[in-house]
Amino acid sequence: MEIKIKKAPLKNRKKKPSDESKLGFGRIFTDHFFNVKYKEGKGWYDPLIEPYRKLQLDPTAMCLHYGQEIFEGLKAYYGQNGAIYLFRPHENIKRMNSSAERLCMPPMDEDLFMEAMKKLVILEKDWIPRGAGTSMYIRPTMIATEAALGVHPSNEYLFFIVVGPVGAYYPQGFSPTKMYVSEEYVRAVRGGIGHVKAAGNYAASLYAGRIATNMGYTQVLWLDSAEKKYVEEVGTSNIFFVIGDELVTPPLAGSILPGVTRNSVITLAKHLKTKVVERPISIDEVIAASKNGSLKEAFASGTAAIISPVGHIHFRGKEHSINKGKTGTLAEKLYNEILQIQYGLKDDPFGWRVKIFDEKKTTKK
Repeated sequence: MEIKIKKAPLKNRKKKPSDESKLGFGRIFTDHFFNVKYKEGKGWYDPLIEPYRKLQLDPTAMCLHYGQEIFEGLKAYYGQNGAIYLFRPHENIKRMNSSAERLCMPPMDEDLFMEAMKKLVILEKDWIPRGAGTSMYIRPTMIATEAALGVHPSNEYLFFIVVGPVGAYYPQGFSPTKMYVSEEYVRAVRGGIGHVKAAGNYAASLYAGRIATNMGYTQVLWLDSAEKKYVEEVGTSNIFFVIGDELVTPPLAGSILPGVTRNSVITLAKHLKTKVVERPISIDEVIAASKNGSLKEAFASGTAAIISPVGHIHFRGKEHSINKGKTGTLAEKLYNEILQIQYGLKDDPFGWRVKIFDEKKTTKK
């Protein structure tokens, strides 16, 4: 399918941010977005990049009632050499189709998905910030739009992509965060939808997240739903611990999101000759390791922040320090290595970086 482009009139376009240090995260969006519709028996149709606008939905649109809503998150980076890169976009595309399958939603054609992202990012390339640690966030989303009540998979869907310039995900930037361990609430259960990027997973996390915030903590460190004993993930990220000479992370067992950055951390850490172990790890083991000094560092991984060092963990009324509340050596190393690959500042031995635009070649033409 050919993607049509309808450009916004110049007079209607938004003013671009002048101070990249105040971008924040997820607050600013560009002048255009991509959308394509789906109908059972017809498939996907009318792919279009058009001026950014509000969506129109029927009050009985099934996404509003039965939770058929999935999304992804990835970024575009302006390299110092004038090229624009995406980081492992094919992994996000595959994961979104995995989410779609679990929620009985139609898969998106991978080539159309990729082409839509490329065209939209290139069209909005002047919105991509160039400061250190900044990027353009890309949010592909799919929602059920059939106007009907009654629990069943929708027959109609809308897939759309919005983009916008972003700075650091956390206000403190690349500094140690503080985690609150919740024993009363759980994020997901095995056999449920915890392993897919569905909107419902995030709704389930909000209440405990508010408790953590009110207590002065950055995120919730979730435990398993069955025994409330084993560490699973942190808020919107996967979790890692450096215990002794090993980098330990919980295994993917159906209730943890298979993060693209998680996979990148594991692959890169092994490349750097760090021993990586995927195994169940209890919160009691984490606290004991903190007390005896074998827990050298902890960090979370995710698209938004890449690597977030963890300096303190609150568990059962007590706060436990990790690495004296400072950023660990491995966390900093992994963060810088991934960042340099993303911005095209060093070789990419894994083939993760995808160049979609080259300013120099365009200028020569």
